[in-house]
Amino acid sequence: MPFDEQEHAAQLAAHRRTLEQEGGAGLAARPWQREGQPASDADLVRLAAWKAARPDVSPQVVAAGLGLLSSARAELDQAEAGLLFAARAAGMTFQQIGAALGLGSGQAAQQRMARVLARLEQP
Repeated sequence: MPFDEQEHAAQLAAHRRTLEQEGGAGLAARPWQREGQPASDADLVRLAAWKAARPDVSPQVVAAGLGLLSSARAELDQAEAGLLFAARAAGMTFQQIGAALGLGSGQAAQQRMARVLARLEQP
């Protein structure tokens, strides 16, 4: 079955609506968010995980959280790529970046950067 971007976007929007109705719309804005900007998918996934710890959690809330995981990962990949580029622009070596990431070597940091960038290029 071919990937249908419109259907996927509609599913993501439905998951976001579910979690916004469950408290996501009332989450405090982060300092980097513009006024009126909705919660990030990463924040909505965290909300779903927090609600999932309750015995009366709705399966729709859990499903919405699961449905937003890929989008939340993409948000984190974008943030990681931005930090990696900023680190290089600030003069950090890959050895230093690897140490900051808890990796064993500069080569491992370079490989990580390549993987993150490759994931961001995928549809």
